[in-house]
Amino acid sequence: MEIQHEDCAGLDVHKRSVVACVLAGREKQTRRFGTTTPELLQLRDWLAGLGVTHVAMESTGSYWKPVYNLLEGDFALLVANAAHMKAVPGRKTDVADAEWIADLLRHGLLRASFVPELGQRELRELTRHRSSLVQKRTQAVNELQKALESSNLKLQGVVSDITGVSATAMLRELLDQERPDPGALAQLAQKRLRAKIPELEKALTGNLRPHHKVILRQLRADIELFETQIAELDLLILQRVRDQQGDIDRLDDIPGINQRVGEIIVAEIGTRMERFASAAHLASWVGLCPGNHESAGKRHGGKTRPGNRALRCALVEAAHAAARTKKSSFCGLYRRLSARRGKKKALIAVAHRLLNLVYLLLKTGQPYRELGVDYYDKLNPLRVIERLTKRIQNLGFVVSLDPAPVAA
Repeated sequence: MEIQHEDCAGLDVHKRSVVACVLAGREKQTRRFGTTTPELLQLRDWLAGLGVTHVAMESTGSYWKPVYNLLEGDFALLVANAAHMKAVPGRKTDVADAEWIADLLRHGLLRASFVPELGQRELRELTRHRSSLVQKRTQAVNELQKALESSNLKLQGVVSDITGVSATAMLRELLDQERPDPGALAQLAQKRLRAKIPELEKALTGNLRPHHKVILRQLRADIELFETQIAELDLLILQRVRDQQGDIDRLDDIPGINQRVGEIIVAEIGTRMERFASAAHLASWVGLCPGNHESAGKRHGGKTRPGNRALRCALVEAAHAAARTKKSSFCGLYRRLSARRGKKKALIAVAHRLLNLVYLLLKTGQPYRELGVDYYDKLNPLRVIERLTKRIQNLGFVVSLDPAPVAA
């Protein structure tokens, strides 16, 4: 095989050590380094001293990130999927793995994974941390509802949001008073919730014991802390995406996608779609396209493959909202698919369609144009007619179809 890179190195990265194999001309050198910053700087100097130009490593968990950060700018770096560089089974050592990676890199047999620039990687960390905090806040709210249920307080059965203004004021008074009065607590309701004051009095009559108050206070403190941290991250992320706000506003016009989901999209894939060969390639990278498992001419399954978990979760969440948006093409798509494929598969299909639309809008710069709830029915009306005719016939009726008269 033809040599693509004469002086290159392969790194076998672990939590506490990095094994480096350098192929320079006909010489091969191997050394082991630690993963602390001073030791990684020694690795950088050693590679530079040997004239290395290209370095490859596996995308092993998050252990590759500090190595990549310190080597970036000094070498042409390539992070490859570990599944794409498995050696022939046999003797396996860290040194052998590093040699195998270097040999594959030298002959151009590795395909680089998408690693964005430093600014986008920092934005990724911010949006992913915010998503983690949102999940923790949701868990704390669920535990708060569970604690209220344990104390015979049915507040969550009357108010729509247990963390809303009225519910928060009631809970604060409930925890501060030694013997709270349900009638006085119900009077804290605001706006439309005041119409439910009689129901609130019943819901706020319970058996609140001292240990319940301790649990509720801690959960309220957790929720307030998470809300403060999320608000801080929202402001910081908004400053970071200032230059991409026009693209986010364009994506915000799509049903189901809001400012937060738009920020996650920009953080995960950026706004330059040239790095993805097509919308199908992007869908495969995210993990939203059907998989392939075919043997002897038979298809054995189409389960989606693993991909970018952060973007996949955000798009599935957006698909939930898009499927409930009336008179939108996504609502029509969800109804059509959920009837015969199930709700979960239909949501994945809607998320896939959202991602295709995101790719198109970011690549062309065009605004979003709504196609209508009957768009997919009009694509193949004969299939719709056959499906509905069969359903009516299964009910015991004879169907006769005549074309509608053409208006003069």
